[in-house]
This record gives sequence, C-alpha cells and structure tokens, in this order.
Amino acid sequence: MSKVHSTSRPVQNNPSQPPTTGSTTRKKPAKPYPEFPLYAHPTGYWAKKIRGKFYYFGRWTDPDGALQRYLEQKDDLHAGRTPRPDPDALTVKDLANVFLNRKKERVDTGELSPRTWGDYKAACTLLLTVLGKGRAVASLGPDDFAKVRSKITSHGWSAVRVRDFVRRIRSLFNYGFKVGKMDRPVLFGEFNPPSQKTMRLERAKRGPKLFGVEEIHRMLAVAGTQLRAMILLGINCGYGNADCGTLPLSAVNLESGWINYPRPKTGINRRCPLWPETTDALKEAIANRPKPKCPEDSGLVFLTKHGHRWHKKTEDNPVSKETAKLLRELGINGRKGLGFYTLRHTFRTIADESRDQPAIDLIMGHARDDMASVYRERISDERLIAVTDYVRRWLFGKEAEAKIE
Repeated sequence: MSKVHSTSRPVQNNPSQPPTTGSTTRKKPAKPYPEFPLYAHPTGYWAKKIRGKFYYFGRWTDPDGALQRYLEQKDDLHAGRTPRPDPDALTVKDLANVFLNRKKERVDTGELSPRTWGDYKAACTLLLTVLGKGRAVASLGPDDFAKVRSKITSHGWSAVRVRDFVRRIRSLFNYGFKVGKMDRPVLFGEFNPPSQKTMRLERAKRGPKLFGVEEIHRMLAVAGTQLRAMILLGINCGYGNADCGTLPLSAVNLESGWINYPRPKTGINRRCPLWPETTDALKEAIANRPKPKCPEDSGLVFLTKHGHRWHKKTEDNPVSKETAKLLRELGINGRKGLGFYTLRHTFRTIADESRDQPAIDLIMGHARDDMASVYRERISDERLIAVTDYVRRWLFGKEAEAKIE
C-alpha cells in the first residue's frame, strides 16, 4: 500500500507513540549510505522535499521499504503528478462504507438515531465529492482537508453545522485508525471546528433559543389536540421530539399526575410531576387518539391522524414539521433555530432559576460525572414539584399561584 503524504507538516510516527510536529529527543539515524535519496525527518520518517512539498515514505526503522516506495512514485512526484494508487490501497470510499455500515448496526440496535446516521452519511458524501471515491486514504494530507473545509464553508452554513460536519469527518478517519484499517492517523492540518469565539459570536447574533410566555400561550391556543399536549410536555418536563414521539402509555400515570420515562437518546432515568394543564391535555389526546395502523404502536400515547407514530426511524420528523407549520402560522419563526426542541431549552433556562440543579437534571434526564452524583441516592418528589411549580408560575402567573395554594 502506498504511504505517500504530501503536506507541509509531518505525519505521525508509531501509532502507540504519536510524534509531535516539533523536535524530538530521539537520535536521528544516519543515512544507510551517502547516496540514499531520503533524509531522516525528526518525526521518525524518511522524507524528501519535492517541488516545494514534503513527502513521507516510511519509518526510520524501515529504510529499505521507504526507498522502495520512493522509487515507485518518484517519477510522478517529480513531474508534479499524483502517484497512481496501489490497487490494494484503502480508498476513501472503502473506509466510508465500513464506517457507515458500523453506524447502521448501531441504528438497528437502537444505540444511534436514524437522523444521526443520516448526518454521518451526508458528511461522507461531501467528503467523497471533494476527494473522489478512489482516492487512497494513505495519500491524504492537510491540503486535501483544507479543500474539504473550504467546500463546507462555501455553503453558508451556521458555525454549528460546520462544526458538526468537521467532527463527523474527523471521526471517520479516527475510526479507521482505531479499528486497524489504517496503519497511522491522517494529518488533518487546520481541519478543525470553528473556534469557541466564532460559536459565541454567532449565538449572540442569532439571539436566545427561547420562547416567551406570550409565544407559548399563542401556540397552545392554536395547536391541535396532540401537538398541544406535546407542547405542554415540552415546557412542563423538558421533553423533546423523540421523547413525545416514543412516549408509552405505561410511562404516564394520569391519576397520580406523574410521568416516569427514561430518555430514549441516552437511557438516563427521568421522573416529572405533571401540571393540571398537562394532565388534562394528555387525557384529551389519549381519548381522541386515532386507531394505530401497526399493532406495535398501540401502546404509544401519541399517534398521527393517519394512525402512525410521531417518531420515525428516518430523518423525517413529524413533530418538527408540525411545530414549524404552527410557528409559521403564528409568525413566531423569525428567529433562526426555533422549533419544538426550543421548549426544552426554555424549560431548562427558567427551571435553573429555582436553583435546584440535581432536581432539574432528574426531570430532564441529564447526568453529571461528579462525586455528588455518585453519592446522591435519591431526590424527593417535593423537590421535583418545586421545580415544575416554579416554571408553571412563570408561564401561568397568578392563575398558577392560586391553584398551587
């Protein structure tokens, strides 16, 4: 397999001890003989500068192999051509297929959402478009990834979307090295996500991802029976699209006014007290629920008007679509990024003012890797009620105060 890298920065050395791009304390070996055409680069590779670019042919420990690769490719390199790939070399398409198939297996086991798999596929498709399906992975260098990043930024995407695409593409090559498809990591160069400063500036320009009290009331007044119940779950319990779309009847106790349902995305336990308004809306939604088309959906709280589940194992999301239509109808879609999930942002923002972070985490299904969480064995229902009552007072004002008292 060809090991050539064309780059202005050195590649990494032994995978177990990745070299730095600066000097090394290891003693560089002498050339095997004076006429040896390569030199010992500080990173641990035999290298040569050709037409203003550095190329790396093999580790110090294998000068004969490095020389052989140089001799095979020197005519193309000195002529300014890309060396013909080894027919047995791992291509970008080969690696993308292995990666996506592995991710698809995780979708089938429920460990990964179909939407996330679709995001990985989109990133791989873009990569293949820029680099070519037959491009050997071993020949990639920083210049190639600079072209990929230029392509990503040319779409005018938000910094968040650029960040996500960069991370997914990097994860593809990191996976290839991790599972032994590549004998060394690729050199990404400056192929990095946008800086935190860029992210903060864009977030400030976009404005807060929140709904105001008046906006939520307008949504509740116009939404259909099922969407209205979902909106109340979003602001009462911090539920997202998948939470509502997969919510089983067995998780809801309308008599006691509690809901216990682990978060589908992470499996983290959640428990939340229901407001009277939420309980009434759920009762109405269940009473008017369409007949399920599929028997396996008969245990779900919410079904579309056609009898299908609101959460699909595809990139399509009915909850998002219906919310987007509602926001357009009400003229609340002026701020970029608003959608059903904004209710979860809003719940967390308002609930934080109750100053009971552990109780809020339990309601939302957030987990913290700290010692306090390790030692904490339970959180009382009174604390959970205090959190949701705080948000309810924010939303319903004096009316909520009177009912609480």
